[in-house]
Amino acid sequence: MNDVRESSPLEDSPVSWDAAARIAAQLVRPGPTAPREELEALVAALRVAADQAAEHVAELTRLSPAGHTTRVVVVDRAHWAKANVAMLRVMTGTALPNAGGSLAPLARGVSAAQIGAVLAALASRVLGQFDPFTVEPSGAVPGAVPGGETTPGAPAERGRLLLVAPNVLRMERELGADPRQFRLWVCLHEQTHAAQFATAPWLAEHVRDAARWLVESLSSDLSGRLAGSAALRDLAEGVVRALTAQRHAPQAGRRPDLEAAAAASPLIGAVLNPEQRRVFAELSAVMSLLEGHADVMMDAVGTDVLPSVHSIRAAFEGVRGGRGAVDRVLRGVLGLDLKLAQYRDGAAFVRAAQAAVGIDGFNAVWTRPVFLPTPEEIADPGAWVRRVHG
Repeated sequence: MNDVRESSPLEDSPVSWDAAARIAAQLVRPGPTAPREELEALVAALRVAADQAAEHVAELTRLSPAGHTTRVVVVDRAHWAKANVAMLRVMTGTALPNAGGSLAPLARGVSAAQIGAVLAALASRVLGQFDPFTVEPSGAVPGAVPGGETTPGAPAERGRLLLVAPNVLRMERELGADPRQFRLWVCLHEQTHAAQFATAPWLAEHVRDAARWLVESLSSDLSGRLAGSAALRDLAEGVVRALTAQRHAPQAGRRPDLEAAAAASPLIGAVLNPEQRRVFAELSAVMSLLEGHADVMMDAVGTDVLPSVHSIRAAFEGVRGGRGAVDRVLRGVLGLDLKLAQYRDGAAFVRAAQAAVGIDGFNAVWTRPVFLPTPEEIADPGAWVRRVHG
């Protein structure tokens, strides 16, 4: 994969981004194997599913940005990890601190290793991801499976949908799901994200600004540590969790407290001060909205389109929480359980808001930043309805 960069690459970055990409790609576990013909058919089927999902999402969400199309890139695990290194590079920009003196090269390598290791650990878990932050020229991000290359000729654009072919193949085999239906189900979630960011073109910058503020604040607090590597670690874990972590089953009767969840996270809570936790909670509220909305839409398509949608959901909920001791330890160390609240509580917020004011009334949330739900409103959808609709 070619590196995807902003118009002015940061050659003096405190992270060796190229090294981070190499480390991530080297550490990922290999995915399931299949004959080349099967892989080619999988890539083609994922592209068809993505196109079909976009049509269903437009109907379900009533979000149809004029002239919007989403670039679909089918990748393997290593290329997913490398794509996320590029995304983190774009998101952090100049927010990261530089190390001076003779330790600078070592610090760059340490930071690269930390980021690479986090992404490698997540690379086997992600089925799909919409990246709204990276600007890519036509053909800049080739896929890593046969037939996965992008089609040249399109202008540069921001945003791409990544589908991780080996993970989709592994999961549909594990669930015993109908491949066509499962692939469409996965694409419904990611195309909902594409519609969200296309409808609200300010949203990517809003999320990126909050993440950069956290990085700069952490960097200032941790300036005595090696090249701000602790800040990089927490950025990688926090942002990657927010954008890529797995979806989980809801726990009935539990009200969200995103700030408390951040404080309780073994890695985040150890370094964030109260103001940083507040901003992290606000960012988590936005991610709860995005992920909850996408989760609701992927099931709202109904049995006319996906006859086994309910059985797919039930089977998926049964396996995605992780069953082995190693998986549980990994989830605890990376703080992945913090993501539980985002899918669960975000979906509850979306359902309640839509029940109160309808789909069009709910879609006011995409019109301006002030209409995004606060952490308190994620817990109390009625408060959002009253504030926005009176």
